[in-house]
Amino acid sequence: MPTRRVFVIHGCNLDLLGQREPEIYGRATLDDINRDLRALAAELGVEVDFMQSNHEGDLIDAIHNCRGSADAIIINPAGFTHTSVGILDAIKAVGLPTVEVHLSNIHAREEFRRHSVIAPATIGQISGFGADSYLLALRALAARLAAEAPQ
Repeated sequence: MPTRRVFVIHGCNLDLLGQREPEIYGRATLDDINRDLRALAAELGVEVDFMQSNHEGDLIDAIHNCRGSADAIIINPAGFTHTSVGILDAIKAVGLPTVEVHLSNIHAREEFRRHSVIAPATIGQISGFGADSYLLALRALAARLAAEAPQ
């Protein structure tokens, strides 16, 4: 059976993790998160690839590029969570199981952060567990991919 591949997409301002509002987003850097995801992926028998951009169109292009090259997506759309119909439509268009992640609990924050326009296109949303939100998403997707694999 071929190795399953999960593409991890980090949205705007996540390149500043560890520096930007650590009381909200924690002290883990993006490199720390990617390192931990890579280690967990090896344990789970899946491959992970990563990208980060502060530009909505780059995120949409990355989602499009997952067609034929990935089996699932983890996305932290960050600030685009609340505004990007383009990202929503891209996720719907590629048809891959996608989990939306957030470091903070968006439902316990400002009112405008409590609504995700992305969520309707995803199989689930994990928020509020800091960097572990990504690890929980990878575990969930790996289990789903394993369950869907031909026996």
